Amino acid sequence: MKPRLRLPVALLLGLSTIFGFVLSTSALAQQKYKIEEKAEWSTSKYVQQLAIDVGDVPGHKVRVYEIHWVYNDQSQLAISGVKVKENWSRGYSDYTNGKGRSWGYTVWELVDGNKIYMDFSGTTMAEPTATGSIKGSYHGVSRITGGTGKFTRIRGMTTEADDFDNDPKTGYNKAESQGEYWFED
Repeated sequence: MKPRLRLPVALLLGLSTIFGFVLSTSALAQQKYKIEEKAEWSTSKYVQQLAIDVGDVPGHKVRVYEIHWVYNDQSQLAISGVKVKENWSRGYSDYTNGKGRSWGYTVWELVDGNKIYMDFSGTTMAEPTATGSIKGSYHGVSRITGGTGKFTRIRGMTTEADDFDNDPKTGYNKAESQGEYWFED
């Protein structure tokens, strides 16, 4: 490298290091808020679902489903002081004999009309019941990806544990989650 170029290159590297440090420091200083959901705060039902046999090994199924939660008056699930009134989850599962993965998308509808968007992924462990439904549990992670109105810049993560029975007549899904959210600058 020519001697004349060494100083400008060193100066640029030094400035980029300082600039990167300032950006990462401001990201670390971002205000984070706790979030929690308890099973007793809502009722749920499977709105629709379809499971089909894959055909490669016995018990291997893929499924698409829609679950609707309605939060009751005891619910403390709120984002920036605005309560969540409903939750719609649409997802997929791929399991063999009740064990496998599940992933999809969730929309929280807030009492002020705004929405918050999430994606989720995790694993299920379930057993068939005498009626042919599946009863089991789900453990996974949800990622808050955005929203409408004042929630467009919301981001966050939660861990989740659900108990479920996907019987179309009596099906329920009881969710518990905790995590945090923040707003991007």
